[in-house]
Amino acid sequence: MFDFSQYLGFLLFLTILTMGFWLMFFLVGFVSYWVGGATWEAFKEKRAKKKQEESI
Repeated sequence: MFDFSQYLGFLLFLTILTMGFWLMFFLVGFVSYWVGGATWEAFKEKRAKKKQEESI
């Protein structure tokens, strides 16, 4: 059967796996938010520059 040390090793493996999953989940959400915001800001800057050039 299983020893207590094997049980602790299995729990440690599950803990690390779960922490990795949630970290990946957080980073995917954060990076997509960051890229989307940077894209939107670049779009707004180009639009403002184009409006400024048209008014001159």
